[in-house]
Amino acid sequence: MTETILTISGMTCGGCVNSVTRVLTAVPGVQKADVTLLPSQARVSYDAALADPEKLAQAVADAGFTVTAHRPA
Repeated sequence: MTETILTISGMTCGGCVNSVTRVLTAVPGVQKADVTLLPSQARVSYDAALADPEKLAQAVADAGFTVTAHRPA
């Protein structure tokens, strides 16, 4: 399993956190997504053979938010 921390802009409430959690866990290969409002980020555990930070960022973007940075956890 690979872990990445995504910094996300645009989240303002618990509903946003739930939305981001839902879209990240729907990405094939994602096993777990811990999303927090403060700081505005997600720690994502995934199978690197199926997902990568770009796919995770695209899922977040599709939900209306922006990944401003990502780094290994």
